[in-house]
Amino acid sequence: MRPTLRLDRGTLVLREVPEVVACWFTWDARSQNHRAPGASYRPVMEALRSAGVSVVDEAAVFSKLELGFARDVTPYPHQMAALRAWKDAGRRGVVVLPTGAGKTLVAQLALRDTPRSALICVPTLDLLQQWYAGLVAAFPDTNVGVLGGGSHDDTPLLVSTYDSAAIHAETLAGTYAFQIFDECHHLPSDFTRVIAQMGLAPYRLGLSATPKRSDGRERDLDDLIGPVVYSVAPDELAGDTLADYRETIIRVKLSAGEQRRYDDLIRQRNDFLRLQGIRLGSLEGWTEFIRASGSPQGRAAMRAHREAKSLAYGTEGKLRVLEEILATHPSARTLIFTDDNATVYRISREFLIPAITHQTPVKERHAMLENFRSGDYRILVTSRVLNEGVDVPEASVAVVLSGTATEREHIQRLGRILRKSEGKQAVLYEVITEGTSEERVSQQRRGQWSPGMSAQDIADHYLDLNAPD
Repeated sequence: MRPTLRLDRGTLVLREVPEVVACWFTWDARSQNHRAPGASYRPVMEALRSAGVSVVDEAAVFSKLELGFARDVTPYPHQMAALRAWKDAGRRGVVVLPTGAGKTLVAQLALRDTPRSALICVPTLDLLQQWYAGLVAAFPDTNVGVLGGGSHDDTPLLVSTYDSAAIHAETLAGTYAFQIFDECHHLPSDFTRVIAQMGLAPYRLGLSATPKRSDGRERDLDDLIGPVVYSVAPDELAGDTLADYRETIIRVKLSAGEQRRYDDLIRQRNDFLRLQGIRLGSLEGWTEFIRASGSPQGRAAMRAHREAKSLAYGTEGKLRVLEEILATHPSARTLIFTDDNATVYRISREFLIPAITHQTPVKERHAMLENFRSGDYRILVTSRVLNEGVDVPEASVAVVLSGTATEREHIQRLGRILRKSEGKQAVLYEVITEGTSEERVSQQRRGQWSPGMSAQDIADHYLDLNAPD
């Protein structure tokens, strides 16, 4: 009798394992079966087929889709190149394209050319709405389902939030032959990675403007989705697919009093960290700092850290620069980004600018964005909530007033202003405070260091002010 391959709670199950696939399976004494991760379905089936070994496949319940692609659009050369590269890699891998370069169309073309049951995962409810609308428009004869935001559909073409897909990973595992991960840098987290680990999907596509993560886990994407198969930078598409743009760095100084206070705070914090043997250059170091802040000395060091961070982000010099930038672009649709809500609200009060933070109700946020798109609002100030998942092609100026942190965050914010339109010249201003962690992080992202400053000097003096609160 032929062996029977089954799926049980996101794992492949075989009672007797052919030698050719034994390396993927481990013995489970509890169930008296051999088990393998669901994600090993493709290599297991390919190995069996190559060896001429036949099994009864009860694990996969994939279905074919009848997709009538309704979009009358000519893809850009880079989109076709990305699609070809993905196909050449066996329909597995990550495509890296700047925001505004048409990642969604690449995915729709991949769906058109791989008409199998598909699960699309997105990080936010805004993107859930955008993807649903785009899929309905592209494939009008196909029933598109939604998982998340109060919906729980069961359709061969399903768009879901990462959180909802992770919660239902076991149920979804054997149903979808094709997994698409938008903003795929979210996938490697401990909670969401089960979508890919349990899923049998032989075809996988990751999309991101930059897959890098602060914890280095972007390396896991090779196993979860596949390697980067195509990548293009914003400057390679500027003036063609994307708007022409320039980036301008403006440095401001702390006042003499602010600088003295900043240095005192950094010294207080660093003295405590050295006594405890803690270095903040990693997530583990930051976790140790939080744990140590339970003592009176630790609480004082943490307060010093946060006050220093507040000084760097909210210096009066930055507000004066912001005023000059807004005066320089009196009619441009402008987005102002900060790293913290306190600065958002301060700017909103002092400049009478509408503000969006994670505390802004969904309907109010939607109304503000619609007013921005229509031109009723010319400027918006926000923290990190508009970094991804929001399409505002009317924006042409971005001001990063604080929070210059990661390369991914920088590219995401730049992407908010890169949608091409007639005569558009986009500009991103990065306003950083000299002599603080902001300057160090900005230089580090560009592969630069301050003259005469060694890496050890930077580590000893600044450590990591951009660690999360």
